[in-house]
Amino acid sequence: MTTLCFDFGNTRLKCAVFHGNIIKEIFDLENDKNETIEQLINKYQPDKTILSSVIEHNPNLENIFSASSTFHKLSHQTKLPFKTPVSRPDTIGADRLALSAAAVYFYPKKNNLVIGMGSCITYNFINKYNQFLGGSISPGMEMRFRSLHTFTAKLPLIKPDPLAVGWNFPLVGYDTKTNILSGVLLGIVKEIDGIIESYAEKFSNFNVLLTGGDASYFAYHIKSKIFADPDLIFKGLYAISEYNDDTKT
Repeated sequence: MTTLCFDFGNTRLKCAVFHGNIIKEIFDLENDKNETIEQLINKYQPDKTILSSVIEHNPNLENIFSASSTFHKLSHQTKLPFKTPVSRPDTIGADRLALSAAAVYFYPKKNNLVIGMGSCITYNFINKYNQFLGGSISPGMEMRFRSLHTFTAKLPLIKPDPLAVGWNFPLVGYDTKTNILSGVLLGIVKEIDGIIESYAEKFSNFNVLLTGGDASYFAYHIKSKIFADPDLIFKGLYAISEYNDDTKT
């Protein structure tokens, strides 16, 4: 059984190929044009597809997926393995739903704080009763770098080193670049540590799950015990796809 899980974020279009419940391949898409998606469908011949999108994607995609597989589009109307007792469940981002589903699937009946590190940093809390209680959203790493460059006259645009896993950034910057690195990167680390500590004051026992494209830069520097998994959103999408597979009922 082959399942294609599509995650369309603000900066990247990604796809994971599952054989059974095992991820076999993850890759970025150049675009979401008809021909691009049709080539993927022809190559992998999926039995099921699922799409999580926070952008205005190509409207033809859903017809292409539906014509070639059992297709599910993630939305607030999706049947989920957890409850969303918040004031406006229709405003919960598809990515946050997928991360919450992964937490429930892999760490059931436990309090889970899932931190997604992408264009934005999302904090998503799911309690031991499998209820998504909400959380918070703050600017992500690249957004912070870009804002310093865009809204000032002379500060340069700093870009992260994709090979710098566990980036060793300085406390005391010695030039403009390292001052920005210290402010942005240490600022994010201290934000994460502080929010985890605030949750710890309210909830005595919970897991911290760290995921997203930028997670590798920060996992080493966070004080609390965490479970780092860069593929968590895909695992959540797969779990939701299985949960909504009417052919199994």
